[in-house]
Amino acid sequence: MLMTAERGLGMGTALNGYVDWFLPEAAFADRSQRGVARHFVLTHLFGPLMSQSMCIFLYLTDPSPGLSCYTVIACVSLFWLLPFVLKHTQSIKIAAFVSVELLAFTSLFGAFFYGGALSPCIPWLIIALLLGFFYFSDRQALIVLIFVVNIGLFIIAYEIWGFPETVPLADLAPVSWISIVSATLYMSWMATYYSDIMSSTSLAEREADMQLEQLRAAKERADAANRGRTIFLSKMSHELRTPLNAVIGYSELILESMPPDGGNATWEKDIGRINAAGRHLLSLVADVLDLENLGHETDALRCDGFLLRDMVDQVIATVEPMAQSNKNVLRVVSAALDETLTTDETKLRQILVNLLGNAAKFTMGGSITLAVRRDEKAGVPCLTFHVIDTGIGIAEADAKRLFTDFEQVSAETNHSYGGTGLGLALSQKLCVLLGGSITVRSEVGKGSVFAFRIPTSRVAEDADEGELGRVVDMAPMALVGT
Repeated sequence: MLMTAERGLGMGTALNGYVDWFLPEAAFADRSQRGVARHFVLTHLFGPLMSQSMCIFLYLTDPSPGLSCYTVIACVSLFWLLPFVLKHTQSIKIAAFVSVELLAFTSLFGAFFYGGALSPCIPWLIIALLLGFFYFSDRQALIVLIFVVNIGLFIIAYEIWGFPETVPLADLAPVSWISIVSATLYMSWMATYYSDIMSSTSLAEREADMQLEQLRAAKERADAANRGRTIFLSKMSHELRTPLNAVIGYSELILESMPPDGGNATWEKDIGRINAAGRHLLSLVADVLDLENLGHETDALRCDGFLLRDMVDQVIATVEPMAQSNKNVLRVVSAALDETLTTDETKLRQILVNLLGNAAKFTMGGSITLAVRRDEKAGVPCLTFHVIDTGIGIAEADAKRLFTDFEQVSAETNHSYGGTGLGLALSQKLCVLLGGSITVRSEVGKGSVFAFRIPTSRVAEDADEGELGRVVDMAPMALVGT
């Protein structure tokens, strides 16, 4: 029994291999299309065998077989060539159309010469119509039109010439029975295949529904976890900021109360470290919370008008101590400082502080330049900001990870310079929120240029319009010398 099963499996595999030779390349990429193409080839290899039995009886019944009989036999035999039409055209639609039209013609031609409306060929006209609907379910009106034209031509031929009595209708009874049996077998084959398709479709739909339900449940769990994370971070931020502010405040009070000339230098140094560590930790907490709030209703745009010069002065005052600690020269190059912007000032300030702070941290004894220029993008007035440094630079392979949350250039950079890797990721998200996007150009050992462009006027309702565009092809040396 096992050997019989293996032999049957081998025959099935061999048959599939033979059938697949006729299939178009596109059928192998789509399981359902492959099934339809295989069924087409099989029905056109074995289907004509059923019809040939009718042709044999028709030949034996016709007392003087002539052109009409041989035409019917030739048309039935042509169905064996249709798999090669499929192979040549690489289109199941073309091959199926030829098949349906050939079957309609054969049945109507046979009916015209053998029995008229009561011909044994008429059942195959119904099969041709059903095959048309099967292969062209998306173009049913076209199939109906084609059959109306075919039947119309049949009626016109009848009106002109009438039905010739090639064979008496009573003598066609055996042919009619053979035709009915063959058509029934063929339709049973088609019905079984269609039933299998419907069963597979129903199973696929059930599986898709199950997958959709699982995805919906997973999304609900993810949303719940995200809400829990947001609540946790908000509470932890509050709990951490309160004691940190106390540590920073008291350390500053102690430093201010120390006598300038006779104080304990060691104590002053240690308290300074406490103050710096507290400020650093507070900034990390703020970065995490800011990144979490982005995209939530709690962090909507607050767009007001402000003078760019005032905001830049505040940014420089914030970053300058860090730049000086690494012996860097910080300068501003701009002819657009008197511009009045309408955007979220807090978010723009945060972007500039992050970029200039990064430049100050990764540059030792060099220069850091903030360059601002006015331009347009798609007719929209914009300001383009460049932060140019002469620091350690970034390799091209590492630059791709710069704007990923919690990513830094390398483990060595993290060890040497510290940080969470949130600054640039946060800056990019803020830029998109303001209508722009950040780009970077850098060379190891020579420095980096971070640039972003934002519209000069931005309102809260525009926040979902997407980014304005990317800044490309910058020339940092020309900007520095402006």
